[in-house]
Amino acid sequence: MSLFWRIFSLNSVGLVAAAALLLGPVTVSTPVLPDEALVVLAGLAALLAGNAAVLRIGLTPLQRLGRAMAAVDLLRPGTRAVVAGPAETAELITTYNAMLDRLETERAASAGRALLAQERERHRVARELHDEVGQTLTAVLLQLKRVADRAPEGLRDELGQAQEATRAGLDEIRRIARRLRPGVLEELGLASALRSLAGEFTAHGLTVRHEVRGELPPLTGETELVVYRVAQEGLTNTARHSGADRAELRLGPVPGGVELLVRDNGTGLGAGPPEGAGISGMRERALLIGAELSLGPGPDGGTDVRMRIPCGRREAR
Repeated sequence: MSLFWRIFSLNSVGLVAAAALLLGPVTVSTPVLPDEALVVLAGLAALLAGNAAVLRIGLTPLQRLGRAMAAVDLLRPGTRAVVAGPAETAELITTYNAMLDRLETERAASAGRALLAQERERHRVARELHDEVGQTLTAVLLQLKRVADRAPEGLRDELGQAQEATRAGLDEIRRIARRLRPGVLEELGLASALRSLAGEFTAHGLTVRHEVRGELPPLTGETELVVYRVAQEGLTNTARHSGADRAELRLGPVPGGVELLVRDNGTGLGAGPPEGAGISGMRERALLIGAELSLGPGPDGGTDVRMRIPCGRREAR
């Protein structure tokens, strides 16, 4: 029964009963006698209690819907409000759930387009760094060497320092270009790319243990890129924010799919600020391939970043 008919029926019963009493043998004296006042007050209380009960039953699903709307997070899809209550309320909740379905689909599509554009821009910047800036610095380095060979003895030390600074800048540009465009992923595959990533972070003061366990099921190029980027962002957060000196990077098959684990021995998540752009970016990428991303404390402190990729289904676009 709809909420309208529940309230209307209850009010109708109360009004009909009151009219029947007034037209029947029951009378109210003037002034009102105590017994008559008790009867009137009891009838009024019963009517108010009935109205309160009907409204409570009818509005409870709306209160649950309000809490669900306040807690919804499109980066954690799948949560829906329970369809219950009178017909109008159930229809409202069903419409809200359908709206969430559309929003999640549209968000996944727009995020996919945005991340695809981001990857293309990364490739463009990496190519320009490598082809333009890298070649220019290489030419400068060669010119400095020729000048140093012909320079007086007193200037050779300064020219040597300029050569070293140029060489360091060239190495840094190459490193940035590799991070922007993981060529090793395209050329040697995911396992080699993760090994190279672990070695890169190990060279910068963080000991990263790398492990690819078992035989991985076939993964699409999009899935491999998402796994690489999530591992890269997880290790970047570890190096910048966790204060850890050891980390683990694991990839292996699990029942129904593949799991990526980035673990460190740092300070952990704690009661810090809300998730930043890095973690939100990881969640966006995970949604593109239908993966589940979770962050939590490690077994011995620190932080665990897990991403479970289901296999045997088509990745989201």
